Amino acid sequence: MTLISPDNNFALMAALFVIAGASFLAEKTRIGSHLTGAVVAILAAIAAANLRIIPHSAPAFDFVFSYFVPVLIPMFLFKANLRKIMFETTRMTLAFLIASLGTILGVIIAVGLLDLGSLAPAADIDPTMREAGIAGLFTSTYIGGSVNYAALGEITGLRTDASFFSAATATDNLFSAVFLSVLALLPGWNWLARKFTTHEHGEKALEEAAVLPITSTSLTLALAAAISFVAIGDALTALIGMPSLRYAVITTLVLIVATAFPRWMDRLHGSFELGVGLAFVFFAAIAAGADLVAMVRIAPMLIVLVVILLSVHLVVLLGVGRVFKLTVPELVTASNAAVLGATTAPALAAARGWHDLVTPGVLVGVLGYALGTFAGTAVFHLWGLF
Repeated sequence: MTLISPDNNFALMAALFVIAGASFLAEKTRIGSHLTGAVVAILAAIAAANLRIIPHSAPAFDFVFSYFVPVLIPMFLFKANLRKIMFETTRMTLAFLIASLGTILGVIIAVGLLDLGSLAPAADIDPTMREAGIAGLFTSTYIGGSVNYAALGEITGLRTDASFFSAATATDNLFSAVFLSVLALLPGWNWLARKFTTHEHGEKALEEAAVLPITSTSLTLALAAAISFVAIGDALTALIGMPSLRYAVITTLVLIVATAFPRWMDRLHGSFELGVGLAFVFFAAIAAGADLVAMVRIAPMLIVLVVILLSVHLVVLLGVGRVFKLTVPELVTASNAAVLGATTAPALAAARGWHDLVTPGVLVGVLGYALGTFAGTAVFHLWGLF
């Protein structure tokens, strides 16, 4: 039982928006300015859910995932003229490949150090293949995201053990949220930032965007356009029978229009700011799914696995990224796209004011959707051979 029941949709939506609004206000305080609003929203939602104020899952949260998230993508991309962003996209692709390498090495080290054969005892799987399945499962989710995670659950057979898969999902949700907080904090660490190339483009873009007028007309047109892009994208994916390409198709449509008709898209003032506000609501909804009690009770070894995995991922990301002279914002956005997917990467980039990294963040996140299942399946089969 929770203070706000799962079926109280308006109260739960109010809670998510209150958390988002309070997070914006918290950014104006001394501590909040260091944590950033995104981190405050994530930590507040985790606390609210585990203190039983709000549930871990509810139809209201599903509404956010189903309707807010796809609309966020067009809102962040309306002014994404590809003629202006090719350089950043090339660098982001390299950063994403480094992040993916960090995930694979993290999985190899973590699974190699731990005895995971005893996990998921209810699953009718050989212990060696069970270990290989866990390796493939976490490879897929930390390169592509939840879509790939679900696919590997089926491919490896781990989904047949409901209690284990629930614990693995809770672990994934919690540490994804915590890792997102870490990524949001990294650019504020001056001792770290001094070791990397300086990133300035986002601040300039933010100054340019600030002078544009935001009106009720521009906001209404922005929402109309965003929802229309999603509707057309869904119709196209249904037509070709490939719903998994939803975000790739929506992104492609928006990029084509934004590149072909930049003056039209420039009129949709306020779309970016509104998108950031909805992104904070999304951060709160995704963080609420982290069930600490279930995770610790069922499979505590998974906590150790994910801590090792993400620690190696971060070390590889920063170490190799510095060699290639990539900036901290580029590496943070690429890691975000790999670990959490194409939705949170542009949301965090927007929240931090890195406007020039929003579109590249979406694009490499979509690349992750394409590579995640492939990489996870490869690790699963190759692990079973050794």
